[in-house]
Amino acid sequence: MNNIHTIEDLRRYARRRLPRAVFDFVDGAAETESTLDLNVSEMEALRFKSRVMVNVANRDLSTLILGAKARLPMIIGPTGLAALVWPEADICLAGAAQRSGIPFVISTSSSVRLEDIAAAVPGARLWFQLYMYKERELVRSLVQRALDVGVEALVLTADVPVLGQRVRDLRNGFTVPLRPSGRLIWDLLRCPKWTFDLARHGIPKMRNFADAGHDSIASLAQLMTDNMDASVDWDSAAWLRDAWPRKIILKGVLSPEDASEAVRRGFEAIVVSNHGGRQLDGAPSSIAALPAVVSAVAGRAEVYLDGGVRRGASVAKAVAMGARGVFLGRATLYGVAAGGVAGVDLALAILRAELDRCLALIGCPTVVSLDQSYIFPVHR
Repeated sequence: MNNIHTIEDLRRYARRRLPRAVFDFVDGAAETESTLDLNVSEMEALRFKSRVMVNVANRDLSTLILGAKARLPMIIGPTGLAALVWPEADICLAGAAQRSGIPFVISTSSSVRLEDIAAAVPGARLWFQLYMYKERELVRSLVQRALDVGVEALVLTADVPVLGQRVRDLRNGFTVPLRPSGRLIWDLLRCPKWTFDLARHGIPKMRNFADAGHDSIASLAQLMTDNMDASVDWDSAAWLRDAWPRKIILKGVLSPEDASEAVRRGFEAIVVSNHGGRQLDGAPSSIAALPAVVSAVAGRAEVYLDGGVRRGASVAKAVAMGARGVFLGRATLYGVAAGGVAGVDLALAILRAELDRCLALIGCPTVVSLDQSYIFPVHR
């Protein structure tokens, strides 16, 4: 991985290494992908109001996340079926998060069982992402397993009543499991290292569901799809709140009204997110929705931002606009896709160095001192 200096460099490297259908599964979004584009473009459109003649010789990138120190204002977010890009990618991501002193969110659809991730990375700050499935006993089982391995917090993903339509996947014929086609065979031949890894380790499965009596790849995928519950409401969240005695986070919030209700319902944190543009095409960018949510929460819960983070400067902008930290999705997934453990470590090192340099150049010695005074007003 020579000559890699940015997350975009990692993205290009991952694109060369992965079959097209797999890369597009990671990289793509819903329908016209306008929300995906907005996440990045509106983040980039924010301008810093830098200060000069400030002593920035010593800079501190740490903050408190859910009451505990994190060395960076970042969380590696949940990415389902990550092992499609690298064998046991979930363990690679969890280990990188631990080495960087930040939390890692295990996906419900992870390709490694949550117990195996916890065993492989002892002492990691693990959170567990959860959907409220129709089969509540399945949810209860997952919650109990998360408790048993010492998961710190649950992340309830609320913005998937039905699955969004991802056109790239449709055009590529991407399915779980992968089905043979002329294009797929060509991709397998074009990507020999990836193909060798797949043959050696097998096609990734959603391992957290295997304990529910489903073992084949097709039945595991069908179990998840059939269990998506469009009837989930605030009472469902109350059921989960009662079942989980530790901290709980609501992910997928874009409106201040929902943020206020989440605080009233006992959520300790909120993730402003449009699911990386993978659900509703036409949703606002996460950075545009962030200020109103922060205002509605008014310090009663932590607020994180998910979406559009491709540079360390993006992290600084999100924190300045009121987020306690950011969820990393594609940025770290590009890293692990490009080079496994070394790739995701490099992705975090790039973001760390960019954030540190940004703080120096805007005249802000600590992450916790960032606020809107460092951002020029946005005129829409």
